[in-house]
Amino acid sequence: MSPSAPAPPVPTVHTPARDDRGHRTIAFLGSETCGVLERLDEFAADRGLEVEPMASVDDIRALLNRSYPACVVFDAVRSRAEMLALCDELKRDAFTAIVPVVMIVPDGDGEASADALEAGADEVLAEHTTQRVCSLRMDLALRRAARDVSVHPTTRLPGTSQIERDIHERVQTSTGFAVCYADLDHFKEFNDRYGYGSGDRVILLLSKILRDVVRALAPGGFVGHIGGDDFIFNIPIEYLAPCCEEVITLFDELIPYQYTEEDRSAGYFLGKDRRGNVHRIPLMTLSVGVVTNQIHQFTHTGQVSELAAEMKTYAKSLPGSKYVVDRRQTGLTDGRRPGSPMPRPVLD
Repeated sequence: MSPSAPAPPVPTVHTPARDDRGHRTIAFLGSETCGVLERLDEFAADRGLEVEPMASVDDIRALLNRSYPACVVFDAVRSRAEMLALCDELKRDAFTAIVPVVMIVPDGDGEASADALEAGADEVLAEHTTQRVCSLRMDLALRRAARDVSVHPTTRLPGTSQIERDIHERVQTSTGFAVCYADLDHFKEFNDRYGYGSGDRVILLLSKILRDVVRALAPGGFVGHIGGDDFIFNIPIEYLAPCCEEVITLFDELIPYQYTEEDRSAGYFLGKDRRGNVHRIPLMTLSVGVVTNQIHQFTHTGQVSELAAEMKTYAKSLPGSKYVVDRRQTGLTDGRRPGSPMPRPVLD
C-alpha cells in the first residue's frame, strides 16, 4: 500500500537576515556640514527613501558587502582624493559597480567634476546646488541605474542583460574564463512542501554563497541571477576548481537546515508527483554546468549560453551536488546539428 504524504509542518529556517531596507537607502559618506545634505534629505523623503550617514570608507564597504543601496553619495569637497579612490574601487568591482555613485564637488570646479566622472561617478552635484537641480540629477542617476542594470528583486544580483554583457567582455579577450551555470535540484518539490517564502530564503541563501565565495576566491569574478533557481557565475579559469568546490561544500553544509528536523534526519520527505504517486524527495542538491574557452573558441555569447545550458542539464542527470566541466574536443565547429547527441562531458 502506498504511503500518504503527511501535511508539511512549519519549517524552522536558518538563513542570514535579509536587509530589505538596503535598496531604499541612500548611503552618504561625508561631512555633516555638507551644503547639499539637507537637499538630499528632502529628495529622499519625497521618494520614500532614507539617507543613511556612513562614518567611514570601511562602513561603505561593509554596507555594500551585505546589501545594495539605491545610491551612494560621496563628499569630494573635503576628502577629494579618498572619495575618488573609493569611487574608482567600487566601479572596478563587478559586484558593486551596479550601485550608482553621486559625487559632491565644490561649486564651479570643473576639474573636480571631470575627476569624479573619470573615476566612474554616475552623477555630479555642486555642493550648494538648488533643490530642483539636486532632485533632477538624483532622479537621473537612479533612473539610469534602473534602466541599465536590471537586478533580481530577491537577491539584488545583476540580471540577464548584465550576464550577457559580462560574458561578451570575456569572449572579446584572450584571457581564460569559465562560465558556470548553477541550478538547484528538487527545488520545486521543496517549494511545494514548504511554501514560496521558504523557497525565496533558499534562493537568497544560494545567492549569498555564490557572491561571497566568488568575491573571496576569484578576483575579477561575476555573479548573476537568471531567475528562479538559476544562477550564473563567471570567473577567471584558474579559480574554477576552488570556487566550485567551496560553493558545493558550503551549500551541502547549509541546505539541510532549511528543512524541519524530521525531514533533515530522514534525508528526504514524501511528496506526490503530478499523477498523485508518492515518492521520496531527497534534500536539495546543487548542479553546476561549466563551459570554458580552453578548448572552444567562442565568437558570441549565444554559443557560451547554449553550451552552459547543456552542461547544466547533464549535471542535473547525476546524483548529488556536483560540477561538470565541458572538456569535449568537439563543439562549435564540428558540424554537429542542433539537438544531436554529444560526447559525454568530463565530471570534475
